[in-house]
Amino acid sequence: MDNTDKLKIEPIGKLLLKFAIPAIIAMTATSLYNIVDSIFIGQGVGPMAISGLAITFPFMNLTAAFGALVGAGAATLISIRLGQGEKEQVKKIFNNMILLNLTLGISISIISLIFINPILTFFGASENTIGYAREYMIVILIGNVVTHLYFGINTVLRSLGYPNKAMQATIQTVLINVVLDALFIFVFHMGIRGAAIATVCSQVIALVWQIFQLRNPNITVRLDVKSSKFEKEIVKNIINIGMPQFIMNAAACFVAILINKGLMHYGGDFAVGAYGIQNRIVFLFLMISMGLCQGMQPIAGYNYGAGNYERLMKVFKYSVIFATAITSCCFITGTFWGKAVCSLFTNDVGMIKLSAENLRITVLIMPIIGFQMVTSIFFQSVGKAQVAIILSLSRQVLFYIPALLILPEFWALNGVWYSAPFADLASATTATILLLVYLPKLKTLKNE
Repeated sequence: MDNTDKLKIEPIGKLLLKFAIPAIIAMTATSLYNIVDSIFIGQGVGPMAISGLAITFPFMNLTAAFGALVGAGAATLISIRLGQGEKEQVKKIFNNMILLNLTLGISISIISLIFINPILTFFGASENTIGYAREYMIVILIGNVVTHLYFGINTVLRSLGYPNKAMQATIQTVLINVVLDALFIFVFHMGIRGAAIATVCSQVIALVWQIFQLRNPNITVRLDVKSSKFEKEIVKNIINIGMPQFIMNAAACFVAILINKGLMHYGGDFAVGAYGIQNRIVFLFLMISMGLCQGMQPIAGYNYGAGNYERLMKVFKYSVIFATAITSCCFITGTFWGKAVCSLFTNDVGMIKLSAENLRITVLIMPIIGFQMVTSIFFQSVGKAQVAIILSLSRQVLFYIPALLILPEFWALNGVWYSAPFADLASATTATILLLVYLPKLKTLKNE
C-alpha cells in the first residue's frame, strides 16, 4: 500500500495519533534543546552572553517566519494534491518550494548581514549585549538558507505520510546540536559563536540525511533543482496558503517586543524574569498542541482533496477534543500547582510568587485555546487561506497588540498580564463565528 493511501482508509483516531505523536516528540525535543543551549552559553560564556542570546530570539523568529511561509504553504498544497491524485503536481510543488527557500534564505541573509547592527539595536541590544548578539547572528544568518531547506523538507515529509522520518530528522538535529555545543564551548572555547556554529552544523547534517531519504523510490517527490523552474500559479498558492503561518510568527515577534517593553516599564527586570518562567511553562503545552495540529494537517488536507468530508470533519472533531484536553492540563497546572512548578526555576521567594500569580492569570482562558489553534490550522489545511489569515491575525494583531498598548495604561503591570487571556478569549470567539459561517458551506460541498 502507498504510504499516502493510509490517509484515506485508516481509522481517524489511530491515524491522528500516528501523525501527531512524532510531531509532538520532535517539538518537545526542540524546546528542551533551547533550554540546554541557554544553560551551556550561560555556564560556558557568561550572563551577558545569555542576554545577547535573548536579543536574537525575536530576530531569529522573524527570519524563520519566511521559512514557515514556504514550508506550511507547500505542505498543505501537497496534501490537497495527493488527495486529488495529482502526483505530478506534487513533484512540481516540492521543487518550487526548494527554489523559494533558496531564494528567500539567501536574500534574507544578505540584507540582514548588511544591516545587522541597526536591526539588533531595534530588538533591544545594548552596548553590553550587542557584541554577543552580533557574533551569534552572523553565523546563524550565513546558515539561514540551510535552516529554511531543512524545515521545509521536514514539513513535506510529514505531508507525504512520513511523520516518523520528520521526527527522526528533528531529534538527530537536537542530539548533534547538544554534543557540538558542549564540544565547541567547553573544549574549544569558541564562546557564543561556537553555539551558533553547532546549530548550523547540526542542520547541515540533518539536511544531508533528508536528501538521502528523498532517494527512496517509494517517496513521491524528488529533489531536482537544475531542471526546476518557478511556476507562477504554484508559487502564488504556496504563498497564499502559507501566509497565515508567516503572519502568526511575525506578529509573535512584535508581541514579544511589546511585552518586554511593558514589563520593563511597569515592573523592571524582576517582572521580565517572572514572565520568562511562566512563558516556558505555557509554551510547553502550546508546543504539544501545535504538534497535534501538525499531525492533523496532512490528514485533513488529503481527505479534503479527496472529497471525503466525513473523515475531514472527524479528524477536526478528534483534534479539538485532544487539543482541549492538553490546554486544560495547562489550566490545571497553572491554577493549582503554579508555585510548585515555578519554584523549579528559582529559589527567590518574590519571583516565585510573582511568576505563579502571572501564570494563574495567563491560563485563565487556556482550555479553549486548543480549539482556536486547531480551527486555524484546519482552515489552512483545506486551502482556505483568507479565513486562516483572519484567525492568525485575530489573536496577535487584532487583540493582543491593542491590549498590550491599552490595558497597561489603566492597570499598569496587571494590564500586561491580563492582555493574554483577553486576546485568547476574543480570538477563540472569532474562531467560533468563522467556523459556524463555514460549516454550512462544507455540508453543501459534501452533498455535491
